[in-house]
Amino acid sequence: MTNDPNWRLPEVPSFVLESSDFAEGDRLPEWVRGDSGNRAPSLRWSGAPDSTKSYTLTVYDPDAPTGSGFWHWAVRDIPASTIELATGGSLPPEAIVMANELGAEEFTGAAPPPGDGEHRYFFTVSALDVEHLDIPAGATPAVLGFMLRGHIVGRAQLMGTAETPAD
Repeated sequence: MTNDPNWRLPEVPSFVLESSDFAEGDRLPEWVRGDSGNRAPSLRWSGAPDSTKSYTLTVYDPDAPTGSGFWHWAVRDIPASTIELATGGSLPPEAIVMANELGAEEFTGAAPPPGDGEHRYFFTVSALDVEHLDIPAGATPAVLGFMLRGHIVGRAQLMGTAETPAD
């Protein structure tokens, strides 16, 4: 399948992104779904480049029937000292949550339409060479992706899936 959210970004070294709540390619827990708790899974990362000064975190569903996918979460300015987020998505105070596709500055859980098949959810942590990205309030996750181009030094990705059976 295509529509990887990072395919047009520069190639950079990879590092490790893991969750105690699901493994690469596994189904997301029910409580991550938008209709069953809407909680972000735990995430922890390691092996980022030494030049890392901050991180961004995005969650993207390329399989949403929109023609452009669906951004569930976009967070910038996560301090380099942060290497883990607990279940529920508690963020450090310096982190800035951007509006997702629903216009909400929060994590929005998986919610594929009934009968639409399996959807992939890409959790991506990008390591940056700056502490702060100068992005205007109200900017979209697409703007965040554009702003990464000159500052990304590493990337970690973890993919989970969800599906809603037809009624």
